[in-house]
Amino acid sequence: MLYRKISKRIEEYFSSNSNRMLLIDGARQIGKSYIIRWVGQRRFSNYIEINMEEDKLGDRIFAEAKTTKDFYMALSTIAGDKMKSKVNTLVFIDEIQAYDHLLTLVKFLMAENRFTYIASGSLLGVTLKNTQSIPLGSLDIEHMYPMDFEEFLYANGVGDIAIEAMRENFENNQSLSEAMHAKMLDFFKKYILVGGLPKAVDTFVKTKNVVAFRSIQQEAYLLYGIDATKYEETNNAKLKIRRIYDMIPSNLENKKKRIIIKNIEDKSWKRSDDYIEEFDYLISSGVALEVKAISKPSYPLLENSGKNLLKLYLNDVGILSGIYYRNNIKAVMDDVKSINLGSIYETVVAQELKAHGYNLYYYDNKKNGEVDYLIDDADNLSNIPIEVKSGKDYTVHSALDKFISTDEYDIKKAYVLSNERRVYTENGITYIPIYYVMFFQNVSNVVEQFLD
Repeated sequence: MLYRKISKRIEEYFSSNSNRMLLIDGARQIGKSYIIRWVGQRRFSNYIEINMEEDKLGDRIFAEAKTTKDFYMALSTIAGDKMKSKVNTLVFIDEIQAYDHLLTLVKFLMAENRFTYIASGSLLGVTLKNTQSIPLGSLDIEHMYPMDFEEFLYANGVGDIAIEAMRENFENNQSLSEAMHAKMLDFFKKYILVGGLPKAVDTFVKTKNVVAFRSIQQEAYLLYGIDATKYEETNNAKLKIRRIYDMIPSNLENKKKRIIIKNIEDKSWKRSDDYIEEFDYLISSGVALEVKAISKPSYPLLENSGKNLLKLYLNDVGILSGIYYRNNIKAVMDDVKSINLGSIYETVVAQELKAHGYNLYYYDNKKNGEVDYLIDDADNLSNIPIEVKSGKDYTVHSALDKFISTDEYDIKKAYVLSNERRVYTENGITYIPIYYVMFFQNVSNVVEQFLD
């Protein structure tokens, strides 16, 4: 059993007697169904699971379930003997987005309070846009991501005591010992190779076989691309989702790492607004992480962002390292000087920050240059710039220096993340080892809800 932090949230929901249905949203292959199943089967004596994607391709018994009566009748044909009481019966609606009418039905199922419900979905943002009657006040949506670095450590046998000791060091701006630093950096580099897809992590833990977990990553990458193609065909749209998705790894190797709009169709007159649907699909499906440009930051960052100069990162660093280096692990593990790991390190930081509740932004200013990431600093009503360094020149960062010296930005904190062990602050910038990113947490982030 791979530990997932979201299991605690699921347990809390089951204990809450909430009148809202919890819906776990996220990309495919990240373990949504597995963790719901694992918690649900241990909590309820009558566990019912229905996969709506499978139903849509098979018997389609839920295709016309437009009322609660229809839904119960369909459910009873496959699990009638398990439909008991709310206390001991869990109905898990997997891939609920396959039938958008079920999202409308949520409100009435929860109002009747007959059973305990939980759901999972992918492409939820896209589906809700096309749903005629959104279930206001009836859904709690929790976004799930691939396993983060902390979960990877747990999977590899690192215990609570070690992780909490490191967390305390981070909070007190203290370095790890040489031996602990070497161990954590080794784990972090392995995380870059393996990534956070649960099946890949489990395969690595059990076999340490590079070929085996690379095969899983490649399969997921191809599946995401196929899903994009299917979406285009189903919606009768001549979109360029697959083209944009395939461009992400090569874009990240460019100096600016932005989406170059004219390269999507080789049409120089096209603008980012022409591809809003394509971007929304990739971001809403969870297979790409968006990082928006900010030229003049203020708090909160959300008020200053737009779709121009957008960067897209893959949702899993293991997939990206597999595309770049295939089965050769030396580039990552041995710090080969001729290999630039910048895009890999930026991807893993994006993955961590997003999983920990942050919206992603970067600083882009013609006069001052670029800073890799900006996050909100709620304590000081300001922003925190973060620069990610993969090489030995981690103290060289002219754009960051200019950023923090701009008085109107009123910056109180700034970080440089690198492979360097020592934690110290100099000229307003705190230098920390890159694995400490696992302790960045947006505590002000709340579960997304559809409010009354």
